[in-house]
Amino acid sequence: MIKSVIFDIDNTLYDYDHAHAIAMRALDEYMAEQFGWEPEKTEQEIALIYRQIQEEIGQKAACHNRLIRFQRLLEQNELPLHPHALNMYDIYWDTLIRNAKLYPGVEAALSELKKSGYTLGIGTNMTARIQFRKLTSFGLLQFFDFIVSSEEADREKPQKDIFIFCAKKAHCLPSQCVYVGDSMIHDVIGAQGAGMHPLWFRPTKNDSADGQPVPTVLPAAVPTSEQVPVFSDFHDLFNTIQQISI
Repeated sequence: MIKSVIFDIDNTLYDYDHAHAIAMRALDEYMAEQFGWEPEKTEQEIALIYRQIQEEIGQKAACHNRLIRFQRLLEQNELPLHPHALNMYDIYWDTLIRNAKLYPGVEAALSELKKSGYTLGIGTNMTARIQFRKLTSFGLLQFFDFIVSSEEADREKPQKDIFIFCAKKAHCLPSQCVYVGDSMIHDVIGAQGAGMHPLWFRPTKNDSADGQPVPTVLPAAVPTSEQVPVFSDFHDLFNTIQQISI
C-alpha cells in the first residue's frame, strides 16, 4: 500500500531549464556591465568552476551553492568579492524564481493527493534555503509534510541514503513510497535502488515552430514505461499513483 509520495523539484514541479536560461542572461548582463565580459566567457568560467568544485568535494550539496561558485569565479579572476559575489547570487536566484512557472496541474495534483491521505515530501539535490524559497514562491509549501535536501542528508541522489532518509521522515517503508522525478539516473534509478516505486515525469514542451507541444526526446537505450511508469501531465498523476497502489 502506498502511503507517501515524494517529489523532486527542479524540472519536475517546474521548468528549471527555461528559468535557468533567463537567469543566466541576467548574470551575463551584469558581468558585461561590471567587467566587460562577453556572455560566452561568463558561462565558460562558471562551468569551469562547477567542474572544479565537483572534482574537489565530490557530489555534495555545496556543488549547487551558487554563492560558492561566484565567489571562486571572482577570486580566480582577481576581481573584487564586494559587492559582486552577493550581487551575482541575488541576481541569479531572484531572476530564476521570478521566471519559474509551475507545470500545469501541479497544485491541483498535490491538493488531491493530500486530501486522499498521502504523506507528501520533497527529496532534492539542492541547498535547503533556495528550495524553500521556490516552494514558498510557488505557494506549494503548505502541501508538504517534510523536505529532505542533500544539504541535510549529506548525500546526493542517486545514492540510496537520501531516499531512505525520505522514507524515515514519512514514517513508512521505502516500498510504501512513490518517488516522482524527471531524471532517469538521479530519480528513477536512485529510487529503485532504495526500494521505492519510481514514477518518471517526462513533460512535453512548446518548442515546435507552430507552438504546439512536442514530446521530450528520450535518450537511446533508456527504460520505457514497460519498465517504469511514466506520465507527462500532472492532471494524470493521481490516477497513475492509484494504479501503482493496486
